[in-house]
Amino acid sequence: MDKKKQVLKKGMIGFAIILLIIISNLYLQWCQNNLSLSLALKFAFSWHTEKFLLGSLVLLVFYGMLASLAGSVKFSAFLYSVLIGILGYADHLKMVYRQEPIYPDDLKMVTQFNLLRDMVGTGPFIFIMLLVLAALAALVWSIYRSRLLTRKAQIWRGSVLIFCLLSLFYISHFNSDSNLLRKAYNRTALWIPYSQKMNYYNTGFIGGFLYNLRVDPMEKPAGYSKSAIQEITKKYQETAETKNAQRTDEKPNIVYVMSESFSDPSNLKGITVTGDPLKDYYKVADQTYSGKMLSQNYGGGTANIEFEALTGFSMELFNPQMTTPYTLLVPKLSELPSLVSFLKQKEYQATAIHPYDTSMYKRKDVYQTMGFDEFLDQSTMKHTNKLQNNPYISDESAYKEVLDLLGQDQPQFVHLVTMQTHMPYAGKYENIPYSASGNGNNTSLENYLQDVAYSSEALSAFLAKLSELPRRTLVVFWGDHLPGIYSEEIQKQNAGTALHETQFLMYDSKNKLEKASGEVVTSPFYFAANLLERTNQPTTGFYELLLELEKILPAFEKGMYQVDGTWQKELKLTKEQKKIYQEYQLIQYDILAGQQYSLKQTFFE
Repeated sequence: MDKKKQVLKKGMIGFAIILLIIISNLYLQWCQNNLSLSLALKFAFSWHTEKFLLGSLVLLVFYGMLASLAGSVKFSAFLYSVLIGILGYADHLKMVYRQEPIYPDDLKMVTQFNLLRDMVGTGPFIFIMLLVLAALAALVWSIYRSRLLTRKAQIWRGSVLIFCLLSLFYISHFNSDSNLLRKAYNRTALWIPYSQKMNYYNTGFIGGFLYNLRVDPMEKPAGYSKSAIQEITKKYQETAETKNAQRTDEKPNIVYVMSESFSDPSNLKGITVTGDPLKDYYKVADQTYSGKMLSQNYGGGTANIEFEALTGFSMELFNPQMTTPYTLLVPKLSELPSLVSFLKQKEYQATAIHPYDTSMYKRKDVYQTMGFDEFLDQSTMKHTNKLQNNPYISDESAYKEVLDLLGQDQPQFVHLVTMQTHMPYAGKYENIPYSASGNGNNTSLENYLQDVAYSSEALSAFLAKLSELPRRTLVVFWGDHLPGIYSEEIQKQNAGTALHETQFLMYDSKNKLEKASGEVVTSPFYFAANLLERTNQPTTGFYELLLELEKILPAFEKGMYQVDGTWQKELKLTKEQKKIYQEYQLIQYDILAGQQYSLKQTFFE
């Protein structure tokens, strides 16, 4: 082949690669923008061209890594297309169900085959798996064939691979102040940390994805020092010691129940429910301390709510890139104070139960760090019955597992994370006695109504059995978030906090809990402090700080702050109120990103 033809061929290959990169970046924007081609084109060639080109450059480096690894432009193009195709599809699904984009940390979920199959459906899942297998087979075959390349081509290939790997490593430090790519984005990017959805819209899928790469959990608060922490701990420990002098060390059983997607659809504007699926729940809730809980997310974020409820620390104080502390933060800590560690000091046995896979959100590692004695999952539980076509273990079975533990002589702390009411919902049940109107997908909603009805019945039966136990038992029950099944119209009608409010109750087997006076909205990080206070149990300095914070901020997450009975999008506090909020901020930073001075001060004991 003469030189002119070789140049032409290389030019055509180069043009094809650039075209592939541009199309793939447009595809990611299309998926991010609710499958709107118009918005994707305007983003790329009208509104945010510079950011689109920067994102394309990142994709080109990624493709270069694959091409040099495979030793083939064609086979790497196939592998690249499959990977980008799956990434965009996953992003679209997450936006539909949870109104938030794919984060780098979400990629760790690729091994959760059962959950992924349940979310996308068996047919699409099998198709995706076949594509992946075909792409991997092509990669292996291409690498095998690459041994036939000339020595010059091998040197060129190796050089490109090293360059691309080093470049990707540099890109992975996107959040470093000195990162040149970040500086290039900063020329035109308007980062929106309080809304990841808008952040991805404004900076592009690649820009938003890079923004969520590794970062410190929290910014260092002003005034952080050992002396400042000692001052805070002394102040609240004195309050705790005064209270504890008047309290007996009763050691009742304590049960946490985080119920998957448990909420009341009739609370939403535009939804009409026929029947009373939550009647068993309200029969109990109306007789005890109960209300609504503010959830960080809509349609997902289970592990974050669990983190808040167990630790007493708020997601609101984290950097926006700290999307999932269970996977990004907790495994790196050697010690994490929580309700678990507090009760373990009082000789409780601590057991976590999740009727699913132990690897979800690294729970096995997280629970070990927190100090749980045992973690029961679907493979180690004795009770594993399911309801009709529901693929998940029922709440009734999970409660039986809890009851088996509560019969022991040693005081028990049991933390149950249910699965029965997890999506998908369509096709779970037959002959549903409840109906709903106002939502685009009423089949899913009606199956969901049956789900929460069964959950309500199981909870009521479980609580009734607790009175038969010799040891007093305290229960905190809550829904982690709303299900991601509501139409865009319903979501618009309920903009604000409505899509973030689930149900919660606290229950005392000895019926000593007083009902709430007025409507209660709380945050999950207040649960432990509130339960101990309302049942007259021994407390800690940290929980006393939380009780003081609750007086000024009964519920809050990013962009949602309840102050003096009204909701604020931006937090506005008086000087005295701000001081308490800052004390809490300093303690959280100290434990999760600082020197853990407060841990040495026995602030959590």
